[in-house]
Amino acid sequence: MTETDIPATAPQGDTPPDRLAVNASSPYFNMDVLKRGIGIRFKDRVRTDVEEYCISEGWIRVAAGKARDRHGNPLTIKLSGPVEAWFEDVKQG
Repeated sequence: MTETDIPATAPQGDTPPDRLAVNASSPYFNMDVLKRGIGIRFKDRVRTDVEEYCISEGWIRVAAGKARDRHGNPLTIKLSGPVEAWFEDVKQG
């Protein structure tokens, strides 16, 4: 198998994807990566409530309280700032 045969969403070594979402209806959802475990640091704080993130654009989406949309999905807010992501199964530092 060559690199051109690997889908763009497949995890490449120890580098997490640039953008990932936990909602299965999102085009950025990837179950294999989520099963592996992703850690997110946003503005020098480790976050466990992230619904979606984008490293290159510098933002995360988090649930806005307990509010839900008409489909039962949490309403989210977009927070801008520096984002760092890593795989949980890889030992840090």
